[in-house]
Amino acid sequence: MKTNKESVVQLSILVEIAHPVVRMPVVDGNGNSFYFPGVGGITYNFGLGDNAFKMHGDHIEPDISAKNKDKDLNPTCMALSCIGNEAIVIFGDGKGMKGYVIGKHGGIDHVLIWMPEKEKLAIGDKVQIKAWGQGLELTDYPEVKVMNIDPELFEKIPIKEKKGKLHVPVTAIVPAHLTGSGIGAGNPAATDYDMNTLDKNEISKYKLDRVRIGDIVAISNHYNGYGAGGYKDGAISVGVVVHSDCFKTGHGPGMVIIMTSKESNLIPVIEETSNIKTYLGI
Repeated sequence: MKTNKESVVQLSILVEIAHPVVRMPVVDGNGNSFYFPGVGGITYNFGLGDNAFKMHGDHIEPDISAKNKDKDLNPTCMALSCIGNEAIVIFGDGKGMKGYVIGKHGGIDHVLIWMPEKEKLAIGDKVQIKAWGQGLELTDYPEVKVMNIDPELFEKIPIKEKKGKLHVPVTAIVPAHLTGSGIGAGNPAATDYDMNTLDKNEISKYKLDRVRIGDIVAISNHYNGYGAGGYKDGAISVGVVVHSDCFKTGHGPGMVIIMTSKESNLIPVIEETSNIKTYLGI
């Protein structure tokens, strides 16, 4: 596939590890209340490659959550950071440690980062990200919009071209009726949106309870070219799972969109190993 990779702008953006935030109680679809952790911080026992349904909590974010404390600058960090971007610690005991952006979480507006030695890091440590990816285009497939992914990581995904169509490896296909919170957000380059996991039987039926953080998944009949989660018959979007399940009605594991088309040229192919952890060589 030909891209405009060489002309895609690279910029430095600065975030710092964010303090955890709890929103208690969390009430599920059956009226049960839960008092447990929420978003933010350094999550020591949950990270890239783990099952998204593993944790007993509210939208638990994997590995490291970060943001720019300046509320006027953080939207830029959310919009420009892309999955697979290099991230380096520039302040704290972990100074010099290198990792990768593995997602972003709208609403709380956290950039999610994998680092190899979480125990060396602390709340407030500063991380510089080489933001690269927004503006990436497939020159032979102008109807396919690409966003939120580092060009070098994109090239590592074993997408196959067959008769004018792109066959993309995914671990699962999320049907349109099992999507929820985040639909309707205006900027698909700065957010995620959730699977709707209220109906556990439906989730099990489509094997969505097996998805892991970092899995590449497809969403059927959804177009994300100009907003998040627009229903469009025949459209396909491809995303990366970025945070855990949640008990709140209409919520569930979050997905950041990396490809979308309303034409019939994106073909999801089930491949159980399709995860950015594999493609990043972690």
